[in-house]
Amino acid sequence: MNLLIMGPAGSGKGTMSEKIVELLEIPHISTGDMFRDAMANQTKVGLEAKSYMDQGLLVPDEVTDRIVKERLSQDDCAKGYLLDGYPRNPHQAKALAEMTKELNREVELVINLEVSYEELVKRITGRRLCKECGAIYHIHFKPSKVEDVCDICGGELYQRSDDNEEKLKVRHEEYLTKTAPSIDYYREKGLVKDIDGSRSPELVMNEIKSILEAF
Repeated sequence: MNLLIMGPAGSGKGTMSEKIVELLEIPHISTGDMFRDAMANQTKVGLEAKSYMDQGLLVPDEVTDRIVKERLSQDDCAKGYLLDGYPRNPHQAKALAEMTKELNREVELVINLEVSYEELVKRITGRRLCKECGAIYHIHFKPSKVEDVCDICGGELYQRSDDNEEKLKVRHEEYLTKTAPSIDYYREKGLVKDIDGSRSPELVMNEIKSILEAF
């Protein structure tokens, strides 16, 4: 099955992706992983992307599109894939449609996690990480037994500099203006399943399972 998972930062895409790929036994393909692999393997397009990144520049859509096509053409995607973090805009959505048609690996389903901005703020600003072992906590949903102390190693917990409402607002506005129109592109094709991502991970995954089984 060829899937996309979409939703704003903090909507739970990472958590759901782990569960989906385990259930379907397909590769989880994220934009970050694709770039790292392409650069590590020194592919032509990977080196091209690196040249932009080394200058502190954004990688152009055209280069990103070629990296995605390179990754989707690999053998492990023959039985399906879960694409996360791409497309980020309507241009990329159209490019993906063209490349997947050429590869005979067209997108069959788009899982769209919907979460209110207020809930996203609560999720993002409440996150805490351990300085020593990297364990992740949340002051509301998964607090440590002792405040600001890691249960696992006793290390100090801290809040990442970008886990604040100011940074979230910038990311969320970019998502609404650039990425959300991509979802509309797929909605017109009848591929989108909207899911209330504000619920517990168990309830969200149960609904996703039902959708996949029905599909």
